[in-house]
Amino acid sequence: MSEGKIALITGGSRGIGRSTVLRLAEQGVRSILTYNRGRTEAEEVAALATEAGAQALALQLDVGDASSFADFAAQVRQALAGFDTQRFDYLVNNAGTSSASTLETMTEAEMDGLYNVHFKGVLFLTQKLLPLINDGGRIVNISSGLARFAMEGRIGYGPIKAAVESLSRNMALELAPRRIAVNVVAPGPIATDFSGGTVRDNPKVQEVLAQHTALGRVGLPDDVGKVIAGLLSDAFGWVNAQRIEVAGGMHI
Repeated sequence: MSEGKIALITGGSRGIGRSTVLRLAEQGVRSILTYNRGRTEAEEVAALATEAGAQALALQLDVGDASSFADFAAQVRQALAGFDTQRFDYLVNNAGTSSASTLETMTEAEMDGLYNVHFKGVLFLTQKLLPLINDGGRIVNISSGLARFAMEGRIGYGPIKAAVESLSRNMALELAPRRIAVNVVAPGPIATDFSGGTVRDNPKVQEVLAQHTALGRVGLPDDVGKVIAGLLSDAFGWVNAQRIEVAGGMHI
């Protein structure tokens, strides 16, 4: 049973993160969700989760700024006190940024940004939060189908997500003495505002992507949020160090 557990979900104000918070709320899991700029959206998600019967709180965090993580951990500690506890159970490193650069157009600044958010941020935020995670807890890191296959304009995004997958396996090994399981969810194209809403708002893009997907459509946020929530539940307690692609069978 997941009821009574507490999750921390980065990037919980929209898209996959929003879905994850709300699906967890259905299981009775309380949440601390983070946002970077979308405070109003994050507070709306927290209110919806609370209405569903699972207390939720939104905190601001820039996952690309590792220098802020110590202060953020202190805020989490204070928030947990408000939940009448000292530790939480689940960490979902979901927050991210997109990139459509090619080998010829990629800049050093853009690549540094991807690294800071998707790799350095995941590593050092997890490090700072480890003292607050219960033994026997669970971590889900977010990768991408693009870690497995190549597409034009993803010269930075795909490889950095492949690095996240390697990082996750190493996390699983090092956290094994604390019985903390670490898994990866790798979404395919999802109809959100990610990448400027390209997949969500462009029917032609949806058509092309659907042609390369066995189940014949692009993904929706709940397609992924349900899987993340499931991976955090006791039903998947013996699943560890695994990559689960949630892409409807794209490029198989």
